[in-house]
Amino acid sequence: MEQTALRPKPLPGQEPGDDPDPGARTPRPHAARRRHRRLATLLTGLLVGTVLVLTGVGLGTVGATVIGMSRLAELQRASVSTAPPRPSASPVPAEAPAARATLGVEVMDADRAGARIVAVDVPGPGYRAGLVRGDVLLNFGETRIDSAADLLRAVRAAGPGEEVELTVRHESGAYQQLSFVPGVVA
Repeated sequence: MEQTALRPKPLPGQEPGDDPDPGARTPRPHAARRRHRRLATLLTGLLVGTVLVLTGVGLGTVGATVIGMSRLAELQRASVSTAPPRPSASPVPAEAPAARATLGVEVMDADRAGARIVAVDVPGPGYRAGLVRGDVLLNFGETRIDSAADLLRAVRAAGPGEEVELTVRHESGAYQQLSFVPGVVA
């Protein structure tokens, strides 16, 4: 058989007709090392990428905090410089401001008439009266409540410690009369 420059001569023992099992693959021990090397490279790349992302997030958080703190300091300096001077302390005590009544709830305008409760202060007078989030206040004593502003005016008009009847519509649609004693805000 004549060999050309394009077809190298086979090594001894590897003649085309010498193979006892033509379908069998020859073992390649170097392939396993290459596979382990690829896996190690992939895992190292993932680790380095994760560290870089977390470092960027951390630096961004620190930067935002520093910027926020500097803006807070600027606002504090501005408020101190524009604040009116404090009067000197006098030996005569000033009168305490008049106490105001409070309901201890946060409200917003309801879809229809009334003021919808969106939050109830847990150790507050509204909580003790039985108000829950989602209730709609319809009457405060003899005053009809059409909006959150109406409720605010009615609570301010009430005296702290005076018992008031509330008409409430629950989320289920049931109406209830509750007895309420406004708290004091000093």
